[in-house]
Amino acid sequence: MTDTNRDDQIWQGWLTGGSSLLEEVNASVRFDHRLARQDIDGSIAHARMLARCEVVTETEAKEIVRGLELIREEIEAGDFVFDPALEDVHMNIEARLRELVGPVAGRLHTARSRNDQVAVDAKMWVRAAIDRLDALLAQVLEVIAERAEAHHADVMPGFTHLQCAQPVTIGHHLLAYGEMFLRDRDRLRSARRRLDESPLGAAALAGTGYPIDPHDTARQLGFGGVTRNSLDAVSDRDFILDFLSAGATLAVHISRLGEEMVIWSTPQFGFITLPEDLCAGSSIMPQKRNPDLPELMRAKSGRIFGDLMALLTVMKGLPLAYSRDMQEDKEALFDAADHLELGVRAAGAMLRGIDFRPEKTRHDAALGNTVATDLADWLVAERDVPFREAHSVVKGLVKWLAVQDRELKDADPAELAGFDDRFADLPAEVLTVEHAVARRNSPGGTAPALVREAAVELRRRNAALDRGEDR
Repeated sequence: MTDTNRDDQIWQGWLTGGSSLLEEVNASVRFDHRLARQDIDGSIAHARMLARCEVVTETEAKEIVRGLELIREEIEAGDFVFDPALEDVHMNIEARLRELVGPVAGRLHTARSRNDQVAVDAKMWVRAAIDRLDALLAQVLEVIAERAEAHHADVMPGFTHLQCAQPVTIGHHLLAYGEMFLRDRDRLRSARRRLDESPLGAAALAGTGYPIDPHDTARQLGFGGVTRNSLDAVSDRDFILDFLSAGATLAVHISRLGEEMVIWSTPQFGFITLPEDLCAGSSIMPQKRNPDLPELMRAKSGRIFGDLMALLTVMKGLPLAYSRDMQEDKEALFDAADHLELGVRAAGAMLRGIDFRPEKTRHDAALGNTVATDLADWLVAERDVPFREAHSVVKGLVKWLAVQDRELKDADPAELAGFDDRFADLPAEVLTVEHAVARRNSPGGTAPALVREAAVELRRRNAALDRGEDR
């Protein structure tokens, strides 16, 4: 690009031209070049609308569109050079357009400000980012449903306070993440619905006096409607905050899954074997298989939280309408989107690649007296003991066994009557983890039959979201 295209650069320093420091601070093209596709789409829609409204001629619009399509080809081929001296992606494209089609390029910015141009570009970028992330989550949910079905009856310990609590099944545990990720899809789609209004036509902040048709550009760009207030249209970044907020919650879920994979893969737990191709070795310890990928699933949540907090802090004190502070939204947006996609891909790869060890999870499910509640429930159902009293009786029994360095899994049902005669004729199965999971058949429970049904239902609800149905 040549300097001849900068003679009317309206963002030079006041009248006389800016300093190098202003250029350095102002320049955003090093990151906002990622909006190039959206900027070209928005400009083409704007040019065509101007022609329909007879603000520019049909010939002028076609020449502008021709130039923009050539620029698109240059960008896609990697031949376009973004110049930091031209500040941002928008002016880089406009300057190149003038080189290609001449003075008619100046017609493109009629009835449009950089403010509504940036806003519509960002909205289209976020919309595409949501769609990509949503599609990745849909794939992860399919993996969860598949693996939950495969392990619907395999018993593992359930924890509270990271202490052995009650037995559950591996499938039931996996389906908990299915619910989380399904809610994440719902949050992303809700954010997408709220951004479905085009801000083009708001101009700088007050609208325009040209006879334009914002509904036309909205339709061309795939928006369901137009913004209703020009001040809000150019100063709104709620749609980015919505995306980052939904993304932060998603990052929490990815991090929790990563944490469990790290714990489960240790020899002390031994619940899973990690896929070798997703692990790293040690520089000094030849035996190590380090869970680098789930650790990074856990760690990347921090930067996504930071991106959300950064933009909240930028926006919190801004008066209406546009302020240059809002340029700081892009890096946080791009960073969070990149690492969310990476995190979801990592979660899917780990869920597909891990091997569960059901014999180990079943063994550990019996540790820590995890059938104690079932024993108390048996006293309630078979001996008509009030639950609080039954709770106390079983608590005493657990302590009695602990003195002998034993647990319920080690006890013979017949000997429990020696502790309390109400345990007489206790069926041996009451002390098994299989009995414990099978009897928990309340809605949402861990009974294997319910887990199998829940996996099928998760798959149905996931597909329903893709069809736009109420899940």
